[in-house]
Amino acid sequence: MGSMLCKEYKTTGKVTPNPDQNSGAAGSYQSKCEKMFAVSDVEKESEYTEAVAVCKANEVAENSMKQVDFDEDTSVLLVKQHGKLHAIGSKCTHYGAPMHTGALGIGRIRCPWHGACFNLETGDIEDFPGLDSLPCYKVNVSDEGQVMVRMKRTDLEKTKRLKSMAKRNPKDERCYIVVGGGPSGAICVETLRQEGFTGRLILVCREPYLPYDRVKVCKFAGIPIESIQFRDEKFYKDNNIEVWQGVSAEKLVTAQKELHCSNGYVVKYDKIYIATGGAAVKPPIPGADLEMVRTVRDYKEAQELFELVTPKSRVVCLGSSFISLEVAAALVSKVASVTVIGRDTVPLKAAFGEEIGARIMKLFQDNNVTMLMESGITNIIGDEEGELIEVDLLDESTIPCDILVMGTGSRPNTEFLVDSGVRVNENGTVDVTDFLETNVPDVYVGGDIANAHIYGLAQSRVNIGHYQLAQYHGRIAAINMCGSIKKMEAVPFFFTLLFGKGIRYAGYGSYKDIIIDGSLEDMKFVAYYVNHADTVTAVASCNRDPIVAQFAELISQGKCLGRNQIENVANRQAWTAQLLQPLPKVR
Repeated sequence: MGSMLCKEYKTTGKVTPNPDQNSGAAGSYQSKCEKMFAVSDVEKESEYTEAVAVCKANEVAENSMKQVDFDEDTSVLLVKQHGKLHAIGSKCTHYGAPMHTGALGIGRIRCPWHGACFNLETGDIEDFPGLDSLPCYKVNVSDEGQVMVRMKRTDLEKTKRLKSMAKRNPKDERCYIVVGGGPSGAICVETLRQEGFTGRLILVCREPYLPYDRVKVCKFAGIPIESIQFRDEKFYKDNNIEVWQGVSAEKLVTAQKELHCSNGYVVKYDKIYIATGGAAVKPPIPGADLEMVRTVRDYKEAQELFELVTPKSRVVCLGSSFISLEVAAALVSKVASVTVIGRDTVPLKAAFGEEIGARIMKLFQDNNVTMLMESGITNIIGDEEGELIEVDLLDESTIPCDILVMGTGSRPNTEFLVDSGVRVNENGTVDVTDFLETNVPDVYVGGDIANAHIYGLAQSRVNIGHYQLAQYHGRIAAINMCGSIKKMEAVPFFFTLLFGKGIRYAGYGSYKDIIIDGSLEDMKFVAYYVNHADTVTAVASCNRDPIVAQFAELISQGKCLGRNQIENVANRQAWTAQLLQPLPKVR
């Protein structure tokens, strides 16, 4: 979809000045959309409902949250901070988590499930996952001490709010390109419009689909692509975002500011954001080219796998990564057998450690998944017709196999950047500044291919393939592309769901000890990862929300958590009070 007249397009880098736009200032960030799309202080009364009394003012204490009913269909979250009441939507815009159970910080609230952050004043989304902001309502206290809430009639029964988007200005001759139709690229194009970019905007998508929620592709068989797409075709058309589906980048020429695409077009750009993600890697095992040896990286691959399996299928998953485990969990009830083969002693040991990995292994065994650890595949064997029949293991044993799923890692999709002028590391990643710009001006990189600094204890750049971080990169890149200055300050946060057990993890860094609070057997625990300096570098949990969200919020405030603060078993969560203490002063 979108215009394909790229060969005729010439860019000048010039734009007709807009007196209403704020160009931003060094060291600061002010969202341009607030200024561009601000409405009069005296808004039309007809746009709002009558005021509704939702509770008494004394029922909402300082630094507390309370969910109340506006009517039988709409609930509101009240938050009191610094003596001021705020009224915002009560459900996270990602998967609908109840926000009153989340982590309250200073001026914002964090989702208890997956860590998305929303501003208390505006309801705007500031960290991810998700797309939309929370609705924000008018609130005051009556003379009788009742909390009175009014909301726009258009917000009734809504749990999400789309920020205002700038319209395309034909006089604006700039062209911005976003390469990559994943979560990072999808957020970037929306944020560019929300930040006031009025020039030509192109989103180049390798897959023949609009951007979609990749978290769901391994979990649901036969799920229609339309049900997991972030936005529909009308959204992109209405906001003048050209989406090129089934098109990939083949060459970047930064000297001429040109992108060469697989559809034969060469596009001139003024600024470009590249978030092309990774491609699944098959290890060089004999027989890896057989048809029934599969990877699961995108919607097409996942749905093909689900279509191939039958109740008689014997499935083997190579690798004990998140992808392998999620595929195994999704398939075990649909096939004759599922076997997971991993190199380590327990699955996910690198992520969670030995003890939690052992409990996850038991969870899979309890659900009829065979776990073969400290093993590997040496040979993949097919019959005379090329049908996969079995695999040889490191111990020289053989197990039957009709379908082999390889969850053995990925490589960055950055081959097209060779000789572009953009420096690419040996592992295919690209170093970026704290503002996501590469060594070449006007070329920004984010998502799984970025080697970037993170907020926390890590001093050097790291490459982290987290869904949340990819979306955050898209937002930060767009803000900086629009002329404001916004530094990355996100804390890595990831999550998975295995046999109904939701596991969260936030933070990053090496550790010496793992302090476990709760019961691994009951899958109700918190794990604190402590380094040699007795500082907690990360926290994981299962069935103990919102503790991981609280830790992520603590780190995002520039604070830290020490071993001495969690050693007292009777009061191990006392540290969460730090979330509402004043922020550290920056000198």
